[in-house]
Amino acid sequence: EFCSSLAGIMLLEVFLVLGTVIIYFLLSKKKEETLPFKKGWWGKGQKPDTEEDITIWPFKVETTEEELSDLFRRLDQARFTEPLENSCFHYGTNSVYLRKVVSYWKNQFNWKKQVEVLNKYPQFKTKIQGIDIHFVHVKPPRLPEGQSAKPLLMVHGWPGSFYEFYKIIPLLTDPASHGLSDEHIFEVICPSIPGYGFSEAPHKKDFNSISAASIFYELMLRLGFNEFYAQGGDWGWLICTNLAQIAPNHMKGLHLNLASVTNMGFIHLLSILLGRYLPGLFGFRDEDVRRMFPFLKKGLYRILLESGYAHIQATKPDTVGCGLNDSPVGLAAYILEKFSTWTDLEFRNLEDGGLERKFNLDDLLTNIMIYWVSGCIVSSMRFYKENLQKGIGTQKHERLTVQVPTGIASFPNEVMHTPQAWAQKKYTNIVSFHFMPRGGHFAALEEPELLAEDILQFVGKVEKEQLWRKK
Repeated sequence: EFCSSLAGIMLLEVFLVLGTVIIYFLLSKKKEETLPFKKGWWGKGQKPDTEEDITIWPFKVETTEEELSDLFRRLDQARFTEPLENSCFHYGTNSVYLRKVVSYWKNQFNWKKQVEVLNKYPQFKTKIQGIDIHFVHVKPPRLPEGQSAKPLLMVHGWPGSFYEFYKIIPLLTDPASHGLSDEHIFEVICPSIPGYGFSEAPHKKDFNSISAASIFYELMLRLGFNEFYAQGGDWGWLICTNLAQIAPNHMKGLHLNLASVTNMGFIHLLSILLGRYLPGLFGFRDEDVRRMFPFLKKGLYRILLESGYAHIQATKPDTVGCGLNDSPVGLAAYILEKFSTWTDLEFRNLEDGGLERKFNLDDLLTNIMIYWVSGCIVSSMRFYKENLQKGIGTQKHERLTVQVPTGIASFPNEVMHTPQAWAQKKYTNIVSFHFMPRGGHFAALEEPELLAEDILQFVGKVEKEQLWRKK
């Protein structure tokens, strides 16, 4: 009698333990799906006890005559190195071309006019988590009867800036005037990542993509947007991805023009080995095969050849940053090289890096000037260390999937191609994936119409099928 009741109690205990374990796993699985909001404080010194001032104030770009005469003095005193004969852009920025850029910068580039261009859209600042956050906020000039503007957060990357979006903003806030469908009209918010452009740099260590996503989430709520879309490439891809993981119920859709997968599994590796021969088995399309293989050349060698900057910035950003923050010519050489190679790898074979094929010098120099006048190059480079110092694939956000409806515009000249079959494992709700006909890394600046059309059709799909409600 006693034995059987003891056995019964033990059995009950086993069931209770098993039940608890199962419930724990079910619940923790649910919990795991979101990323905790990171409530940091990035200001100088001790955090004050007072409540944070949440006012938003207007901001304009302004430069003093002292700053400009200092810049021209440095440009005048630049020391150039002779490039190797016929080296084009294979060794980095070619200094024969760099001299032309500097000459244009000194003699033709009109910064005061570009400041007016920068100030043509309303800009603001507000203090979040101890630092001043700068953002551009553009509302539609007009709205058709009964229509409301959809808030769209657009996040830049390195070595870009909020200025990258200046050509795409009118296409999204006033599509009808630019020959696009006005079924969906946007109110666009383009913040500067903290440590970039006119956003204050964090004064403390460990400011990573989750910190930036948390700040931008607070920004959107502060602006009164409870539901919004987000778009990004480069670091904007990761910041917006993290934001979708932090606040999936507030983000209606996520649009990316770069989608990198950092958590590689066995199937990924197998698809690298066999995908060229058995594409269907791994869900590869012809275009995936064309962009990815031979993998040694188009994958591994390309990464090794093009990621030296990232290794430096992820380890010792302040050392190399000293020189770039002190020399406008050094800064230009460093940034222009990326605008050449990341727009088209073949541009390395041209003496001018092909820089004026897709961009004009006014736009390129305006972006460089944003880095120069704000003195932000070092803090912008530190973002690599904060995001990569713990190693790739080690962070919680890298293991988490994204359930928010996702649209991906895959540009052919992006340095690394991510096939939909890979992206799908991370972004479980891809509603639109398009191979774009042309364009590279800086899509919003290089191909604003293509990117705008893709964003518009993606949002159209999400809205029509009310995809964000089906959670």
